[in-house]
Amino acid sequence: MPTIKRAIHWFRRDLRISDNTALFQANKRAEEILPVYVLSTWKNKHPWTGAHRQEFLSGCLASLSGNLKALGGSLIIRAGEPVAELLKLARESGSEAIFFNRGSDPHSVKVQESLATEAGKMGISIYGFKDIAFFEPSEILTKSGEPFRVFTPYARAWHALEKPDPSPTIRAITVPTDIFSLPLPSLSYWHLQSEGETIEPGERMALKRLRHFLNRSAAAYGHNRNLPSEDATSRLSQDLRFGTISPRHIYFHCVEAARECSATERRNINLFVNELIWREFYIQILANFPGVLDHNFSDKFEGLEWEENESAFSRWCEGTTGFPIVDAGMRQLNETGYMHNRVRMIVAMFLTKDLHIHWKKGEQYFLQKLVDGDVASNNGGWQWSAGTGADAAPYFRIQNPWTQTQNYDPEGKYIKRWVRELKDVSPEKFMAPSSANIAKGYPAPMVNHAEERERTLRQFSRGRRKS
Repeated sequence: MPTIKRAIHWFRRDLRISDNTALFQANKRAEEILPVYVLSTWKNKHPWTGAHRQEFLSGCLASLSGNLKALGGSLIIRAGEPVAELLKLARESGSEAIFFNRGSDPHSVKVQESLATEAGKMGISIYGFKDIAFFEPSEILTKSGEPFRVFTPYARAWHALEKPDPSPTIRAITVPTDIFSLPLPSLSYWHLQSEGETIEPGERMALKRLRHFLNRSAAAYGHNRNLPSEDATSRLSQDLRFGTISPRHIYFHCVEAARECSATERRNINLFVNELIWREFYIQILANFPGVLDHNFSDKFEGLEWEENESAFSRWCEGTTGFPIVDAGMRQLNETGYMHNRVRMIVAMFLTKDLHIHWKKGEQYFLQKLVDGDVASNNGGWQWSAGTGADAAPYFRIQNPWTQTQNYDPEGKYIKRWVRELKDVSPEKFMAPSSANIAKGYPAPMVNHAEERERTLRQFSRGRRKS
C-alpha cells in the first residue's frame, strides 16, 4: 500500500493510545495523523444517556488529549453529525484517508455505510478495523451459518478460535499544528450538571483497575463477585464501554495471571473471562437481531401485557420501594452511575416481575444513569432478567429480594451504605417482609412479593405463545 501523506483517525469507542488497531494502522501508513473526536450536539435531556456517562466521557477525552500530547500529537474536537464533520475536516486538511474502528450496532453500521458512500464521492479512502470485540458478529456462527441464540455453544466456539494479538504500542505521532479544534468538553457543553461522584476516567486509570483486580480479587472471583459490599469485581465495564482499555489487553493479562495460579484460582479467572464472552455474545445478538431494541428477543412472549404505573416506576427509580436491597441498588445507581451486577439482576426482576412494568422502561432508565451504559449489554441484561431475551432466565425463575439479601448481603453492609436511614437497623429485618416500617422515614414494602410472583406466573402463562 502506498504511503498516505495525511490521514484522519476517528476516535469512537476506543479512547486510548495502547492496543488501538485503527490508530496503530493509521500511524503506520500515514506520515501525518489528525486524531479527532466528534461530539454529539444534543443540548437537552436525552433518553439514552445522562450526566454520569457524559462526565466520564469528558474525563476520558481530557486523558486521551494528554496522552496524545505526550506522543507529540494533539486531539482535535469537532461537534455535529459525524459523517459531515469528518468530511469537512478532510477537505480542510487535505486528508486522503479516514481510519476508524468499526462498530456493529445498527446505528454504527448506518453511519459507517454513509461515511463510505460520501467519502467515496470525494475520493477519500476509508479503512475500518475490528477492535471493539475479539470477534465480530459474522465471525462466530453455528454449523448451519446462523447466529448463535444460546450462550454456552457460542462461548465454546469463541474459545476454540485463535485470539488476535494486541497491536504494538505507539511511541510517537505526527500531527499538523494548524487544524482548528473546539475546546475539550465539560458537562456544561451538554447543559448537564453533575449527579454525584463518578469513577475516575481515562486509560491510565483503566490499566490501574485491571492490575488491582488481578492482584487482589481475581483469584476468588467466583464467590466474591456476588457480594455487593465487597471490592471483588474488576470495575472495568465503563472502560470497555468507552475503550479506555481493550478486551485483548484484559484477556491476555488474565491468561498470563492464570499461568501462575492454583487450579482453583485459575477457574476463578476463567469465570471472569466468561464475562468478556457474555459481552461479545450480546454484541452479536444486537447486530444479528436488531429488533431486540424494540421487541422481546423471544417471540414466545409477544402477547405479554405490561402495566403502565408511573407512580410505582418513580418509586423504583428513586429507591423508595420498601425493599432494602432494591432501594440500595437504585440509590447507588443514582449517586454514582454504577450498580453491582448481582443487584442489577435483583432490581430488574423486581421491576418486571413484582411491579410488572415493561423491561424497556428500566432499560432506558439504566442508560440514562449508568456510566457503563452499553446498548447491547444493557438490552441483553434487561431481557435476560425479564425472561424474554437470548438464553434468558426462565420466566418462572423469579428472584426473591429477601432471600437474595440473605444470600449476598447477610450483614446488611451494602444496604446500610446506600440506604442511610437503615444504618442502625438489625440486618435480620432486611431479609424478611414486614407490613410495618422498619425505620423512621423508610417506607413499608410497596407490594407483597409472594403475591406478585404468582401474578407474574399467570401473566406469562397467558402471554406465552403456544408452540
